[in-house]
Amino acid sequence: MRILLIDDHALFRIGLRELLERRGLEVVAAVGDCEEGIRLVLEKQPDVVLLDMRMPQMNGLEVLRALRDKGQQMPIVILTTSRVENDVIASLQCGARGYLLKDMEPDELIRSLNDIVAGQTVVASELTMVLAKAVRGEDQAKAGSAMDQLTPREKEILCLLAEGQSNKVIARNLGISDGTVKLHVKAILRKLEVHSRVEAAVIAVEQRFCNRDESIDRE
Repeated sequence: MRILLIDDHALFRIGLRELLERRGLEVVAAVGDCEEGIRLVLEKQPDVVLLDMRMPQMNGLEVLRALRDKGQQMPIVILTTSRVENDVIASLQCGARGYLLKDMEPDELIRSLNDIVAGQTVVASELTMVLAKAVRGEDQAKAGSAMDQLTPREKEILCLLAEGQSNKVIARNLGISDGTVKLHVKAILRKLEVHSRVEAAVIAVEQRFCNRDESIDRE
């Protein structure tokens, strides 16, 4: 894996380069100047670009857009301290293939880079909920309408998903089989037009769907 690093913090840049090279990865360049970084990406054609978000000349999004505008298709990964929701969403919308945090463990960073080069989009686990919102698009009216399509049992299971319960726990609590729970979850994801349990849970929480049902039940 050939990596190019653009980060204006010299100590971090030097330390990360050494860490990556000790793990057997080739760092073709590590620079703090954004314009030089863009030039080197065009020249070196690395397998992956690691890009800081907050830099004085240009921010990470501007560098990312510049590289995409110049037709660069290699994975570009934001590696930053920023946990700001708008930064995460804007990075993904601009074509970043990863959004990772600088305080992550070295082994986790290497695994994430391997996954990204293999074609996956990777976001730091702490930012999973933000990723779900970015992928889903925040269309509240559509989400509310989709909720109406759920059967009473699917609504019940959705609320348990929002509580973080696993399929096995849900099955035990409702007195049904794991397979039946899986079928219900699959139907929930299809009706809500999402791809994961996390996204479905986010919709339920944001719509205050379960709280609303509980108040109705009490009446």
